[in-house]
Amino acid sequence: MPSGSVASETKTLKVGDMAPDFTLSAAKGTSDKGTITLSDFRGEKNVVIVFYPFAYTPV
Repeated sequence: MPSGSVASETKTLKVGDMAPDFTLSAAKGTSDKGTITLSDFRGEKNVVIVFYPFAYTPV
């Protein structure tokens, strides 16, 4: 399981809401600081967030 922070409360976003900022471990060679945040891309690039539950697991 990747390391990261877990929010203490859940907030449902509505269409048009700004996504909350988050920090994840960066893939090797993609960040000098070892982490990447959503705000790193603000105003520069479009971001698509995709989650693959149970990807690459024997489930």
